[in-house]
Amino acid sequence: MNFNRTVSLYIMVLLVSLTGLSQGNLLAAGKSKDKSILKVDDFKHYVDYFNRMEDENLSFAIPNAEAWDWMKTNIPLFECPQDNFEEIYYYRWWTYRKHIRETPAGWGITEFLIDRPYADKYNLIACAMGHHIMEGRWLHNPEYIEQYVHVWYRGNDGKPMGKLHKFSSWTPYALLQAYYVNSDKNYLVDLLPDLTTDYNRWEQERRTSNGLFWQNDVKDGMEEQISGGRHVKNERPTINSYMCGNAEAISEIARLKDDNETSTLYAAKADTLKELIDKNLWDSEDQFFETVKESGGFAKVREQIGFIPWYFNLPTPSQSVAWDQIIDNNGFSAPFGLTTAERRHPDFRSHGCCKCEWDGAIWPFATAQTLTGLANLLNNYNQDVVTDSVYFRQMELYVESQYYRGRPYVGEYLDEVTGYWLKGDQERSRYYNHSTFNDLVITGLVGLRPRADEMIEVNPLIPEGKWDWFCLDNVLYHGKMLTIVWDKTGEKYNHGKGLYILVDGKEVGRTATLHKLECKL
Repeated sequence: MNFNRTVSLYIMVLLVSLTGLSQGNLLAAGKSKDKSILKVDDFKHYVDYFNRMEDENLSFAIPNAEAWDWMKTNIPLFECPQDNFEEIYYYRWWTYRKHIRETPAGWGITEFLIDRPYADKYNLIACAMGHHIMEGRWLHNPEYIEQYVHVWYRGNDGKPMGKLHKFSSWTPYALLQAYYVNSDKNYLVDLLPDLTTDYNRWEQERRTSNGLFWQNDVKDGMEEQISGGRHVKNERPTINSYMCGNAEAISEIARLKDDNETSTLYAAKADTLKELIDKNLWDSEDQFFETVKESGGFAKVREQIGFIPWYFNLPTPSQSVAWDQIIDNNGFSAPFGLTTAERRHPDFRSHGCCKCEWDGAIWPFATAQTLTGLANLLNNYNQDVVTDSVYFRQMELYVESQYYRGRPYVGEYLDEVTGYWLKGDQERSRYYNHSTFNDLVITGLVGLRPRADEMIEVNPLIPEGKWDWFCLDNVLYHGKMLTIVWDKTGEKYNHGKGLYILVDGKEVGRTATLHKLECKL
């Protein structure tokens, strides 16, 4: 490990131990020591339980014994009246921490705890990199994500890692979303040359003559799809949506750097690709975004990847009709969540079991993408297809699925009817870091919608009458500490009725009902 970084981290830990402040709080001198609504030690019992509920199979930078100290220093606090939501929230931070590793090039974040033969150096795999950034952007110490990205782009003697392109990625888009939380412009614009070089490489490797991108299903991390194949060059909603979102992000990053030429170029790339996705990947008969086969024509199967365009706000309002499928039992709706292919299709769950099939079983990777897209639909589109009740119910199912034999668990994939984790007894599946959950709680349920300007936007996706109270506290946002509270009666937190926002302990906005609230930071 780099000596200077070791010393700086030691000093940070020493300051934390002496002052009780997080790394993020240390950046904001002059703030009061504790203006929180929630008391951090009220949630220690979760970590005590997680630490003793099973053996510690592998230990890296932050062992179980140090987990609570790390969490106290790094995470937003969350409290709600539904115990399983709260338990899984803290469980997912507890598991995320397990994947943080020290490497000679900086912090790394793994997907599997055990070594995988197809991983790059330090057991890193690029497939879930976007998820890692989206989840990790809420940690108070930005070094975990920042160094992790540097490892991928510069950790091979100053060059990208050898297997950066083994999987499709939405990294530039995720980095811009992280900037909306941490406001670290210098870090982001410094990466611009890496991001443009990488985008150009994708164009050389995967762009077809019609301007769309092709990909094998396995290199989307979604092998054995009904529409797919390990060796066919299909035009898929995945990589095309990723590349469009990445181009839009690079354009905005270039604008932050006052590089108008690059910004204009990548805005044009995004506009062109958006039109091509709409023209070529939208099946007007099925009313869904579908894969186009290398041999020609639509694959004629609705798969959960057809919701990915909404992750990047690409579709038109009229295409919102596709979301009918998540409330249809013959579509994607199943007892334990959203299936990866429509249940009515004759090839649903046709590939056998336990070889990483994406032909229908539930994968948290896809669930997280779809719920992010659904939150975007509910926030950014004028539509009447689904409501916040649908979002909340799917989050409930997502929570309920993350248990195995009565204990919190997250793994690779599960049976859509029984909820049984299909690789749950394999060590490789344990603590699988292949999805987001806490980001969905923060940006969807609680509804903190990160943005570049100095406005705070909160739009909870919680149906009226479902929860009488909740609190998200200790959120490091644009260098300040945010608290978001809903207290229907005013009796839970004794700060009055309604939905309100505190910045560094001072109220900046309030509304009497559980509806969208905007105020100045």
